[in-house]
Amino acid sequence: MLVLRDMIENDIEDYVRWFTKETEWGNWDSPWEAFEGSEDDERKSWTEYYDSVQSIPDDVVRWKYEIELDGTHIGWICSYTDLGYMENKENVLAIGLDIPCIEKRKSGCGTKAFQMYMDYLKEHGHNSFYTQTWSGNLAMVRVAEKLGFKEVCRKENYREVDGRMYDAITWRLDL
Repeated sequence: MLVLRDMIENDIEDYVRWFTKETEWGNWDSPWEAFEGSEDDERKSWTEYYDSVQSIPDDVVRWKYEIELDGTHIGWICSYTDLGYMENKENVLAIGLDIPCIEKRKSGCGTKAFQMYMDYLKEHGHNSFYTQTWSGNLAMVRVAEKLGFKEVCRKENYREVDGRMYDAITWRLDL
């Protein structure tokens, strides 16, 4: 069973591992950004983050949820409004997804988590969404297409990965 939930203390060590040892997922998220923190730095940072979100009241809309599949923490999903290379005058939420657990990818759980999070945000008054990735992240391209997102912006040759140039892509879905 797939569940979106708030962060729990046990998730801290998953984040430490994902940001220091099992960093392969970064090859798909934003491979132009390096992982630089030590285990101690990451543990401190994620503990501080965990402590900061413990006081958020239940009725506040969540900008980030953890993704759990069959009792195992496999990643996270979040929303943001800063689209970087593209204006967002309407402050439409963009949704990002990461599943560091390699063995859980290609199972449809990313698409399902994305749909669940959009449903949650829709219940809280959001009816339009963006998502962004780079043209080399074919898994995220497929998620966007499966969910009915339409491409609204493409910055050609915007991202360099392993000496090759890729497009930055933004999609939008209006429900």
